[in-house]
Amino acid sequence: MTKYTLDINGKKVQVEAEPDTPMLWVIRDYAGLKGTKFGCGVGLCGACTVHLNGQPVRSCSTPVSDIKKNDKITTIEGISDNLDHVIQQAWIEEQVPQCGYCQSGQIMSAVALLKAIPQPTDDDIDTYMSGNICRCGTYNRMRKAIHRAAAMQKGK
Repeated sequence: MTKYTLDINGKKVQVEAEPDTPMLWVIRDYAGLKGTKFGCGVGLCGACTVHLNGQPVRSCSTPVSDIKKNDKITTIEGISDNLDHVIQQAWIEEQVPQCGYCQSGQIMSAVALLKAIPQPTDDDIDTYMSGNICRCGTYNRMRKAIHRAAAMQKGK
């Protein structure tokens, strides 16, 4: 076991884990943040998406030993305090979730998308979000919500 001090959602979290432990399990089991979900376990479905230094990564396939001293991890719990992020607001207004299981990963990818491309086209959205799978097929509602969030963000 190795000791790690991680910056998760702006808080220092000390954990002891095997170096090959996926960041997903450190976030869920050691830090107690259950919003990030396990999906496929190999980084293909996107349910486990978190931000590492502002960039979306698959936490199920990122070992904790890859996290450097000054790295900042942001989970779904860390993007807002009161569901007041424009993506969360748009997700609610467009009634995006159906079963909801993939939504934390979808939202984390959408947040990163709007940061990279503040006014995305449909093609931008489809390309950027293509690594996130929704078994319920709410892709059209997600696209609509991302456009709504972009407009809300532009209006602020």
